Amino acid sequence: MLERHELEAFLTLAEELHFGRTAERLRVSTARVSQTIAKLERRVGVPLFNRTSRRVELSPVGRQLYEEVRPAWSRIGAAFERAIDTGRGFSGTLRVAFVGAAAGQLLVGATELFREREPGCDVQLREAQIAEVFPWLSDGEIDIGLATFPVDQPGIVSGPVLVSEIRMLAVPSQHPFARRTSVSLEDLARVKVLQLPDTLPDSLRDDRTPRTTPAGRPIERGPAAATFNEMLTLIGAGHGVFPVGAQSRRYYARPDVTYIPFSDAPPLRWGLHWRADGATARVRAYSQAAYDLVSGRS
Repeated sequence: MLERHELEAFLTLAEELHFGRTAERLRVSTARVSQTIAKLERRVGVPLFNRTSRRVELSPVGRQLYEEVRPAWSRIGAAFERAIDTGRGFSGTLRVAFVGAAAGQLLVGATELFREREPGCDVQLREAQIAEVFPWLSDGEIDIGLATFPVDQPGIVSGPVLVSEIRMLAVPSQHPFARRTSVSLEDLARVKVLQLPDTLPDSLRDDRTPRTTPAGRPIERGPAAATFNEMLTLIGAGHGVFPVGAQSRRYYARPDVTYIPFSDAPPLRWGLHWRADGATARVRAYSQAAYDLVSGRS
């Protein structure tokens, strides 16, 4: 197997046909170039260059090797440059997914600010269903996803909290809870709680639909729903309840569903998530733009 420095020495000498100029281009000594070429020729078994006191030229075997290796080496260099451009630059396309109307509205503003700062990078916004965001991230179908916390999943990085909202309980409008001004986490032991799809991280599912109340009372688990509208339809039909954020009352008002605030639940937090191996400069810049937008720094 050829070493990189051997290839570089051979290809450069094949172009310069001069040991001194080759050494200058590679920033090594002439002796180092000569030693590298001699070692390479010993491995090949025949001279790659014909040398005289006046000139250096490729041998027939050397010319054949050069013509076969140079295109491949050029492609490797171009691929590496593209990787650098992707990792450090801001060209190309950034694919960002969201779930729900409020999340989409937030990302529209973040995208506008990002495009002002980085006009060379395009942004594609995609609506996802509850079950799709993290599989899309893992499969590389999207670069960033806006979802709730906490996300404790290998290979996934979370940005700062962008939105914190009151946690509410969505219940059937005919349910006795619908006549109350608030509910407590202990009240969950008295109802059937619908479940999130199993494609979401366990940490997120445990936070939204715990198995027990803070006092340790078991919570009955209802069916899972793949989309938010499916969840609301099940609630309206009396199949269970589900904890949601306060924005649901505004964006998903329905005659068959009532939203009741929790009196003792922590707020529901939202933020951006991306793959650890996909933390490119443009991903970080988009996250910063979203944070600056919600914090008034735009």
